[in-house]
Amino acid sequence: MKVLVQRSLAARVVVEGEVVGEIDHGQVVLVGIEKGDTEADTQRLADKLLKYRMFSDVEGKMNLNVQQVAGGVLLISQFTLAAETKKGLRPGFSTAAIPDEAERLFNDFVGKVKAQYNKVETGCFGADMKVEFTNDGPVTFMLE
Repeated sequence: MKVLVQRSLAARVVVEGEVVGEIDHGQVVLVGIEKGDTEADTQRLADKLLKYRMFSDVEGKMNLNVQQVAGGVLLISQFTLAAETKKGLRPGFSTAAIPDEAERLFNDFVGKVKAQYNKVETGCFGADMKVEFTNDGPVTFMLE
């Protein structure tokens, strides 16, 4: 499981011209599910995501997490994060979880994040999504 988290000033997900998820400042979180991922992985990464100190304190140091700054969390399924990219010029997806399993684990992850924090929005699993956001910093981290 890979979670690419980006600090954002504002973000939204649009599907077929309709906004399906939107936050003010906070985290834009792209989630890739791989073969072999489990509910234990979703729990560990949900805990880490919400506690990850990527927001600046009054001294400008990254000492605060999303909850401490009352930011939103926008969770977006991102199949392409599971791509194999080490060889060749075309991504391979043999390491990605099959769609039904990926959707189940993504929904499990969303549920675990929502159980710990109430400012959570999502995109639509498997949809053609347009993601609009302003990266703050830019600050981007890959959590695995």
